[in-house]
Amino acid sequence: MTTVLVIVMVVLLAMGFPMLVPLLAASLVGFLVYFGMGPDFIIQQMLAGIKPAALIAVPMFILAADIVTRGAAATRLLDVAMAFVGHLKGGLAITSSVSCAMFGAVSGSTQATVVAVGSIMRPKMLQKGYKDSFVLALIINASDLALLIPPSIGMIVYGVVSGTSVAELFIAGIGPAILILLLFSAYCYFYASRNEVESIDAASWAERWRACSRALLPFGFPVITIGGIYAGVFSPTEAASISVLYAIVLEMVIFKKVKWSELGDIALSTGLITAVVFILVAAGGAFSWVISFARIPQEILGGIGIADASQIELLMIISVAFFIGCMFVDPIVVMLILVPIFAPFIKSSGVDPVLVGAIVTLQAAVGSATPPFGCDIFTAIAVFKRPYLDVVRGTPPFVFILLFVSVLLIFFPQIALFLRDLAFR
Repeated sequence: MTTVLVIVMVVLLAMGFPMLVPLLAASLVGFLVYFGMGPDFIIQQMLAGIKPAALIAVPMFILAADIVTRGAAATRLLDVAMAFVGHLKGGLAITSSVSCAMFGAVSGSTQATVVAVGSIMRPKMLQKGYKDSFVLALIINASDLALLIPPSIGMIVYGVVSGTSVAELFIAGIGPAILILLLFSAYCYFYASRNEVESIDAASWAERWRACSRALLPFGFPVITIGGIYAGVFSPTEAASISVLYAIVLEMVIFKKVKWSELGDIALSTGLITAVVFILVAAGGAFSWVISFARIPQEILGGIGIADASQIELLMIISVAFFIGCMFVDPIVVMLILVPIFAPFIKSSGVDPVLVGAIVTLQAAVGSATPPFGCDIFTAIAVFKRPYLDVVRGTPPFVFILLFVSVLLIFFPQIALFLRDLAFR
């Protein structure tokens, strides 16, 4: 059965079908041919896949991100980062990294971060002498911070599929994100020093104060998502709904950068993105049921002795599997397929599922910006109108940093778990 399912999926992918079709086709083969169950049972499993209440947060965070991306919040957050670190060696590059982290705390989307930060910072960096290959690589890799810093859509999907607390996953992503930001900033400093890139003039404290005061309201987004969840005021799902309300008030009432007439188009855009995500999750739910019922995970992984692997060896296998998978397929699809496969081994090994979630989400972030098919690469190609090779040429140093942090997470899990333990233990 395993061989047949793999052949079905590979053939359909090779024919150019989107990932949804191979997932559903393989599920149909399992239900109809091997289990003798009707199409109605497939629909039941698909509905079960999108039933968890935590998924309600996904369209809410996407809608909030759509509103903010079209408004003034992104520019004001960039101004804060520029005021404090722009004058340093490599300051514009460090500003881009910090801005990606801050905007990630608003949007939760890597692709929205590429568009919002890259559109503003790329012209500034090119003007100061940065190579375009470095600029593009920095933007698509720094945007990965949006998957680790709450609200992270990737962590919501992982939490739903694995049954792990989304609130704990949100907090666990902060430590790795800060470490990545520091390492990216160090590399930006080294790059600018080696290439003698021109720095900008230092901002006065008056200008810094003005930038902070202008960004005070946009900083309300991480206060809502992190502070509210940490304080136990509301759940991640409730935080998502409040974020939408806050985005509407901020951009439409206070800043008035988004018109009320645009709300319909924004909602339509959110609906289209949400539909894609939910259809994938539904198809993944049916496929996961098939492979679990057929005990395919035990069949595949049992042959490599994973049942006898230590916790560190298990985490390494998981990291490699997700890294390779996310290089070729959308991270959400990889999560839907691989998380159920590894779930029984994670449970039996006693590994903290929140740590696994942080590692898996980090690998999804790495894959989003890694050739050949990282989704952020193609977002940058479309937005900046640059050829594929120009976009990927500068990525190796950043990918190396991300993989280095992955290894550190495996051997020093408190990088992710310290804040989680502080908040929930």
